[in-house]
Amino acid sequence: MSRPSDHFDSAEPAERPTENADGSEVTLPKLGLVGWLRWFWRQLTSMRTALFLLLLLALAAVPGSLVPQRAADPNGVTQYFVDNPDLAPFLDKLQLFNVYTSVWFSAIYLLLFVSLIGCVVPRTKHHFDALRAKPPRTPARLSRLAGFTTREVSAPAAGAEASVTAASVVESARALLKRQRYRTVVFTGADRRTGREIVSVSAERGYMRETGNLVFHSALVGILITVGVGGGFGYQGQRVVVEGQTFVNTLLAYDSFNPGRFFNDSQLSPYKITLDSFSASYETQSLKAFGQPTDYTAAVTTVDASGNTAQNDIKVNSPLQIGGTDVYLLGNGYAPTITVRNPAGDVVFTDSVPFLPQDAALTSLGVVKVPDGLPSQVGLIGFFYPTQAQADTGVYYSSFPDLQYPVLTLNVYDGDLGLDGGVPASVYSLNTDTMTQLTGGSTGVKSLELKPGETVDLPNGLGTVSLDGVKRFASLDVHHDPTQGWVLVFAILVLAGLLTSLFIPRRRVWVKATERADGSVHVEYAGLARGDDPRLVEAVTALADRHAAGFPDPAAGGSADLSTDEAAAEDSAQLEPGSSPPDSKA
Repeated sequence: MSRPSDHFDSAEPAERPTENADGSEVTLPKLGLVGWLRWFWRQLTSMRTALFLLLLLALAAVPGSLVPQRAADPNGVTQYFVDNPDLAPFLDKLQLFNVYTSVWFSAIYLLLFVSLIGCVVPRTKHHFDALRAKPPRTPARLSRLAGFTTREVSAPAAGAEASVTAASVVESARALLKRQRYRTVVFTGADRRTGREIVSVSAERGYMRETGNLVFHSALVGILITVGVGGGFGYQGQRVVVEGQTFVNTLLAYDSFNPGRFFNDSQLSPYKITLDSFSASYETQSLKAFGQPTDYTAAVTTVDASGNTAQNDIKVNSPLQIGGTDVYLLGNGYAPTITVRNPAGDVVFTDSVPFLPQDAALTSLGVVKVPDGLPSQVGLIGFFYPTQAQADTGVYYSSFPDLQYPVLTLNVYDGDLGLDGGVPASVYSLNTDTMTQLTGGSTGVKSLELKPGETVDLPNGLGTVSLDGVKRFASLDVHHDPTQGWVLVFAILVLAGLLTSLFIPRRRVWVKATERADGSVHVEYAGLARGDDPRLVEAVTALADRHAAGFPDPAAGGSADLSTDEAAAEDSAQLEPGSSPPDSKA
């Protein structure tokens, strides 16, 4: 590519001296503490560092989706320790069960927060100064810029009242640019060689591009702040509620509870939720999806802090909003109502015990502990089959998740339940290390088998156990986040700022008019983009065509005017007295 005719090579930059004139080495000044801090701050607040930290934060969040988190699934964490007794303690030391509150995740979070603020604040000041500044002066050589094109405007006919000057041409271009929402400023000067007047207009628009960019980054900072505040003042708890039971929003009523760092008991709004019924529907028409759930509905009665009673339905994607909390339907299953009596027929245990589902067909596992009332402490490990079926090997399984042929099997243990040692134990597990198995397994005694309404004897004359019925249970997740509305607002601002910064071009346009000796005006058009603007050349050409359309073509010999009325007046002024316009009819 050939260089412009007026190009000249600049002098080669002098190399940085490495020694003094006397031959001694140059001693460079040390940065010192302040210099190193300034260097570190510049590196931290650079856009490259902010993008790197944002990517690192996304990668750091990946373990939170691979292993269960205590804040969202405490039962899953407990089960993970049972299934992986060697790996789980190591992962716990790395805080992988509390990823989003871990030290390393918080460090990345805070560094990104500081980086974004340090990046946004200086850019905001610079953008504010740019909004107050005038567009830059017109370059001397517009031919070097994008979309360069020229037009010629002819001089008016002799005796015409209207005149075409460089100032009038530029003023019309300025009016056209202002209608296109450009900020404009007019510059005047003279040609150094001919002394003729040169008038130009400098126009700039697209400041919303940088505004959108700043809104995008500021909204990201807002999301970081609100998520941090919400995590500190919010809380999350889980409770399993069986049909007919009532949950009261108190700290002791939760099965598991995960408060924020600044949580206070006074944040709990006093309300009650009673699970009236739970219904589920399953696919029965399509063989490929047979048994898949199609709908879950928990019908509840609520009483708020003011004593107002209401009937509501909780669905999977339709939470209940009450007392400043969102109550989600997290899971469901069956709760067989089991009654244990001693040899004298006295009831020593009766309850609807939630059994945890083990597969999609809701084969469920549950535990019953009877510490008192019998000759010895008794533990029951049961499997519940909503629709009992038997494999070729004789093993029972559930073939359908709904109650079509419910069967409960129980393995009986007696001995020490471990409840007197003061060590907390899960209600969903039974430690059999100090107990003797009486039925099932290798005992040679068949497991107890019950259908709803049946009663069977416990081994060794311990008493009887009966299955009185089967209820459904719902696992509710109570979530309180005081900043979720602000998170939504900032998320919308992030999207709006991003779209604005992507689709609004930042461009500058110049129009320069030079008067010639014959009275005509030579007009030049050019543009410059701030960033990528593939339509800049097209925009400059369209501006030139639209602007030149208001003036006559020198080859056609017409007159110069912008408005239709003024053009008609000038056409009339050029006619001989008593003659008619060319287009008029006699």
